[in-house]
Amino acid sequence: MASGDFIDSQGNSLAMPKVNVLTMFRLGLFQMGLSMMSILTLGVLNRVMIQEIAIPATLVGAVLAIQLFVSPSRVWFGQMSDAKPIWGYHRTAYVWVGAAVFAVASFLAVQVLWQLDAVVSSAGGWAWTTQTMSWIALLALVFAFYGLAICASSTAFAALLVDISEENNRSKVVGVVWSMLMVGIIVGAIISSSLLKQLTPEAAIATLQASVNRLFLIVPAIVFALAIIATFGVEKKYSQYTTRSTVINREDSITLGAAWRILTASPQTGLFFTFLVVMSLGLFMQDPILEPYAGQVFRMPLAESTRLNVFYGIGILIAYGVGGFLIVPRLGKLKTIRLGCMLVALCAGLLGISGFSANPALLKLALVLFGLATGILTTAAVTLMLDLTAPETSGTFIGAWGLAQSLARGTAVFAGGAILDVGRKLLPNLLLAYGLVFALEAALLLLALWFLNRLNVREFQTNAKQAIASILQSELD
Repeated sequence: MASGDFIDSQGNSLAMPKVNVLTMFRLGLFQMGLSMMSILTLGVLNRVMIQEIAIPATLVGAVLAIQLFVSPSRVWFGQMSDAKPIWGYHRTAYVWVGAAVFAVASFLAVQVLWQLDAVVSSAGGWAWTTQTMSWIALLALVFAFYGLAICASSTAFAALLVDISEENNRSKVVGVVWSMLMVGIIVGAIISSSLLKQLTPEAAIATLQASVNRLFLIVPAIVFALAIIATFGVEKKYSQYTTRSTVINREDSITLGAAWRILTASPQTGLFFTFLVVMSLGLFMQDPILEPYAGQVFRMPLAESTRLNVFYGIGILIAYGVGGFLIVPRLGKLKTIRLGCMLVALCAGLLGISGFSANPALLKLALVLFGLATGILTTAAVTLMLDLTAPETSGTFIGAWGLAQSLARGTAVFAGGAILDVGRKLLPNLLLAYGLVFALEAALLLLALWFLNRLNVREFQTNAKQAIASILQSELD
């Protein structure tokens, strides 16, 4: 039977349309929106909290990481989207509701931050008081809701990509969709920089608040609209979820417990999970310290340090297209991942070395190269991640892989700030403290290679199929 065909209840062959490139780009608008939101939280808010309000970097990292540490919910949201359609859709409604919630939560987080700033200012500087910790706790709670909404929408979206693609075109889907994520970084950085361009390090807090409030009203509204445009009508036209499943019209019988047993049937699941964690730690540890690095070592103002994301985005955007259409199809997923890990490790070292020159041009070049290496690595890794699913529980598998990445990114956000603080105390100057973070990133990417070399994709697929057959026979008959 040709790929994408199935037999209906009357025995007729029906052809499912294949996703075209235009639809791939439209889907990418959702990823574009997510990256625009990450610019706001990990770029703008991170810089404001550390430099303008002078909150300890470790505490800032911990608060920002809350949105990622709620990622165990991804497995639940994935299983829910498998089993419980909303408004007749397994994926689309979860994407839309999640986008609405995280857009509102991001604006609320900024309002809480200003209340915290007022307390800090009245005390003449940061102090560990009941008031400051109460506002920090509320800020963390808002970020938790923000993170839950991101988990719901992004897990359902990734499962939708599995549902609408085939193994032979999945790297192209990933290349196009994830390239739009980098477009979002560039667009988000440009919008943020434009709305913040009048700010200087000496700007009054009222001016800062007005500019940031405007930014957090405009960008989340744009992102919510992009989520609607990206996914409208796609699931109905292209999804093969129910036709691939061996439990058509009975998917609600796949309970979370059964899905979990399918997920954990192979030791390879844990190995790939660990690889994703270590790799993601190596990719994201610089996230919370890059803008402060630019401000403190290279003396860049807020708007200019935010624009650094453009250079990173350009590199990764180029790599996503080249990786998805040329490198992965020719080298294969595993060889491309190995190449990417080594390149990212080298570029992390270059980011640290650039600080010795204090030359912004060298930092920008290093970020372009870091983006190129990251794009090559993530294109192959995400393609492999989407392959390692089972049709009956694709949302659950995607939730597990998303859990690995989010836990790692949350740990990286916290660890980046914490390691920077430790480096400040133990090392003789600020440059070496930042360099310590980049050096650990490189070491983690090399460790990820060790786990990758022990991964057996064929064993994973065989064990998953056997587990599905066994569980469905015992629980669905």
